[in-house]
Amino acid sequence: MKALSMKQPVPELILQKRKTIETRTWKSNFLGEFYLHASNNIMQSMIDKFQLDKERLVMGALVGKAEIKSLKIYNNLEEFNKDFNKHLLEVPKKLPTYGYILENVQRLEKPIKLKGKLNFFEIEK
Repeated sequence: MKALSMKQPVPELILQKRKTIETRTWKSNFLGEFYLHASNNIMQSMIDKFQLDKERLVMGALVGKAEIKSLKIYNNLEEFNKDFNKHLLEVPKKLPTYGYILENVQRLEKPIKLKGKLNFFEIEK
């Protein structure tokens, strides 16, 4: 099964169903279920913004599953800003930006320690 590594608190916000679109600067044709991997890196500005306890965030592990239902392409800031409450980002890294629409989010009962990789990567489960 595939996995996607993300800096905390992104996977936590997805698991809390506060973030329903994951944005990337690259396009993938992948649709379906994948593991959410929490990398060993953090985005302190998002931790502060959403008032999360950094010490409680799992890092370096698979933390949940989600399903990509579709892909949305943001070609300009107006389109991007309309979905702020879904992707939770102030500005895109670049345009176009690709928004992966997430559904069927589930937290794993116990995180599985694993080193992350770039892009979608295969794991044996």
